Amino acid sequence: MPLQDYSLPNSQPSRRTPLTERQLLHSVVETARQIFGAAASSIFLIDGASGDLVFEAVAGKGDAHLPGTRFPAGTGIAGWVAVSGQPVYIDDLDGSRQFARGVAQSTGYVPSSLMAAPLTRGVDCIGVLEVLDPSTASRNELADLDVLGLLAVQAAIGLEILIRARTRTNGTPLSDENAMLLDRIGRRMCTADPATAALALSLLTTAEEVLAGGRSPR
Repeated sequence: MPLQDYSLPNSQPSRRTPLTERQLLHSVVETARQIFGAAASSIFLIDGASGDLVFEAVAGKGDAHLPGTRFPAGTGIAGWVAVSGQPVYIDDLDGSRQFARGVAQSTGYVPSSLMAAPLTRGVDCIGVLEVLDPSTASRNELADLDVLGLLAVQAAIGLEILIRARTRTNGTPLSDENAMLLDRIGRRMCTADPATAALALSLLTTAEEVLAGGRSPR
């Protein structure tokens, strides 16, 4: 699967730029962490120039120091998901050949289980959403992967909307492409089940708030 550059500018561990895109991504990882009762959740975006995986948003373990940290392309399970475009749920990371334990140790937290799903834009992978050590209560692997995949889709859609909105001149009407994207979102929400529609609406509301400048930067 092709890799697309959606990494955010000035993504450095020592100096984070308060971008609305990052606020949206943080709302997604915080939602994922709470839904799954997880120790942590994170979103990596792909640096198109190097292929590096860049921590852009983290909730839970590592949220104070990991944003901006990057790892080489193909590193660990996130790297595998980015290349394959496939979601994964691993209950026992000790038995996983893809798990990069040394990399996990360098982040300050070594999980025992992990879920991950790609953020995609068309056929391009733009990043990876991970959930570390989800709660074992009422676990249903297929259902959990479906929910995680939905969150990843909403993150990718919201990110694209925000980036497009930032690149157009104020007062300029939406392009046909943007209008079609918003129309597709609206139609899909009309046919989604209530829980899915509510989740999508929550994420889109966050996107609207940060576009309007109604939320303070993190």
